[in-house]
Amino acid sequence: MSEVKLVASTRTEFGKGAARRIRRDAKVPGVLYGHGSDPLHLTLPGHELLLALRTPNVLISLDIDGKTNELAIPKSVQRDPIKGFLEHVDLQLVQRGEKVNVEIFVHTEGELAPGGNLLEHVLNALPVEAEATHIPESVTVSVEGLTAGDSVLAKDIPLPSGTKLGVDGETVVLQVLAAQAEEPSEESAEGEASAEA
Repeated sequence: MSEVKLVASTRTEFGKGAARRIRRDAKVPGVLYGHGSDPLHLTLPGHELLLALRTPNVLISLDIDGKTNELAIPKSVQRDPIKGFLEHVDLQLVQRGEKVNVEIFVHTEGELAPGGNLLEHVLNALPVEAEATHIPESVTVSVEGLTAGDSVLAKDIPLPSGTKLGVDGETVVLQVLAAQAEEPSEESAEGEASAEA
């Protein structure tokens, strides 16, 4: 689990105009909330935040106005739908040793049994409970030799120590589907019939 340090400042201006001014300065407006405290409105460095968010469930150490240090994890990230830049971020306040609920990506390794079967990711991310400073980035599952009809349940996925499932163990995460045979189109069927005549 990586920890990224960011310098943030509190903000007192709100609304679209203030948010645009913040983004024009290559910064991102955000809100820090949690532990029953009032939400704290922040301005965060845009480029550094963008790099930090490339790591799933990154732990962010915030230096706020040079006065306080807080730990947080990203909970909601809004991006511009066309240009992709960060528009706003919600951060959840966490403490060392605290358990948090997050989703971790499920990666697969290995080859399915021969026969053109298809692997369906029923869940792309697995809900888990982990210690805030030890959130795994992802889990890897072997699909070696699985055939049509086989599935991988949440309870079958090996989790790092200290991490617990956040869903029922019987939840299907991956399943193998039989490849669908294509039915001949009407045109090719007619073509074959006229060739025989």
